[in-house]
Amino acid sequence: MTDIFSDLTWRGLVHQTTADDQLPQWLNSASRTVYAGFDPTSNSLHVGSLLPLMMLRRFQKCGHRPIAIAGGATGMIGDPSGKSAERNLLSTDQLSGNLEGIESQMRLLLDFDCGETSAVLVNNNDWMGQFSYVEFLRDVGKNFPVNVMLAKDSVKSRLTSEAGLSYTEFSYMLLQAYDFVHLNREYGCELQIGGSDQWGNVTAGIDLARRMYGVQVFGLTCPLLTKADGSKMGKTESGAIWLSAERTSPYTFYQYWLNVADEDAGNCLRFLTELDHQEIETLGQSRQESPHLRESQKRLAESITLMIHGESGLAKAKQATEIFFGAEIQNLSDAELGQIFSDVPSSTMGFDTLANQGYPLIDALVDSGLCKSKGEGRRTITEGGAYVNNRRASEVDTTLNNDHLASETMIVLRRGKKKYALLRFE
Repeated sequence: MTDIFSDLTWRGLVHQTTADDQLPQWLNSASRTVYAGFDPTSNSLHVGSLLPLMMLRRFQKCGHRPIAIAGGATGMIGDPSGKSAERNLLSTDQLSGNLEGIESQMRLLLDFDCGETSAVLVNNNDWMGQFSYVEFLRDVGKNFPVNVMLAKDSVKSRLTSEAGLSYTEFSYMLLQAYDFVHLNREYGCELQIGGSDQWGNVTAGIDLARRMYGVQVFGLTCPLLTKADGSKMGKTESGAIWLSAERTSPYTFYQYWLNVADEDAGNCLRFLTELDHQEIETLGQSRQESPHLRESQKRLAESITLMIHGESGLAKAKQATEIFFGAEIQNLSDAELGQIFSDVPSSTMGFDTLANQGYPLIDALVDSGLCKSKGEGRRTITEGGAYVNNRRASEVDTTLNNDHLASETMIVLRRGKKKYALLRFE
């Protein structure tokens, strides 16, 4: 067996474990079955979900069998860990749609067709939905000491908060703990992994397995994916960074990693990529000696975008990045152009503006706000500072027409090196 524990330790991915002395040798002595749970409250996973998903991938690459649980049952309740208020409950139809969305993303990173170590995707509602309330209390609840539940940090913090804790969320721990018991019985699963905020739920599952069936199972948590200042990774002013290309474009996804701070780049390379130790250390040395080259960020953005969006997504992201720095614009859609130039001023006008004699470039420079007057627009053109779709326009009498559309409905204007404006036609 490949030494998975040593690699996880080197990468800083071991936060807490049960049976510290036994776990490394136990993991390396045989192929084990390991599981992690994923929240189905959206139809896409986000960057925060990438860490446990990559953990499962690492285990599979080292000869272990991963199980991914999509929490169809637990998702109806919501985990109180790290939450200051109770979530809105999801309907069955909402959960069904969300589960379908995240399954396709899990298949990007896990191999579901490789023999004995093939990944397994399960929905805990498949077994939790079979219980009646009374049956669950009789078979499972009787094995849970309330004083142990009250001692968990996730419960204590909410009990003392203004929002309080409902009985529904208080019961969440029982459901997740029973997941471990069920997977142990049905799949021989002996290890649960999760973020450090899941420690209470992980140990609850271990305790339940011992009380119900007298079996020994294990737990391992990894650090949460946070920035150096303690804030969550994957959050921006415009919202979360999603793995779905429909919700976060490959360009935006690529740019997020390209702009990671130096102090966060090392952890991201260790936590989220499969680059070997030597390359990661070399990149770390580059950050110390030549931070202006941003080699770590470039390699990080390339590696993660390739994993999630494939060769075509990475190529589009790189093309879009080059466009923003002056490369000629071609073969892009409205959506892609809108993502690249989401923060530049835009103007909207009718398609008839481009008809007949066309739309004078001088007028377009003024209407877009790039120039204050027609005289300034004329000087900009004659001095070689006017660009249409990143191609220099050197003729003062240039007019824009349908042939100048860079996508279905857009033309990109530029003045000088960095001042952009977007013209939209409808």
